[in-house]
Amino acid sequence: MPTVTFVKEKKTIDVPEGTNLRTAARKAGVEVYKGLHKFLHCPGMGMCGSCRVYIKEGAENVTKPTLPEKFTTKIGNPEAQFAYIGHENELRLSCQCKVTGDIKVETQAPCNWHGEKFWG
Repeated sequence: MPTVTFVKEKKTIDVPEGTNLRTAARKAGVEVYKGLHKFLHCPGMGMCGSCRVYIKEGAENVTKPTLPEKFTTKIGNPEAQFAYIGHENELRLSCQCKVTGDIKVETQAPCNWHGEKFWG
């Protein structure tokens, strides 16, 4: 059974292979949404970009980005785009990830308003 470690929350859970990351986090009491997005989001359709997380370890152990996820993080949602800058290999939408192996996750990925890759 794959293990998901939530870095900020210092919580580790075991999940069946193929489990949706957003669903697993919420069942474990880990909040993937912040602020107003706790109430206003696209319940798992990959369109709002508010359930974004950084896969810190084990990126190969989640499914590949879906088309809605690619659109939202690169074009469709400015807030998700700013979070994507500098974290191109880590940023994922938890609602679009299925866990296939052990991973370490940082929830509530912040926006990169002033990163070194933003202006360069």
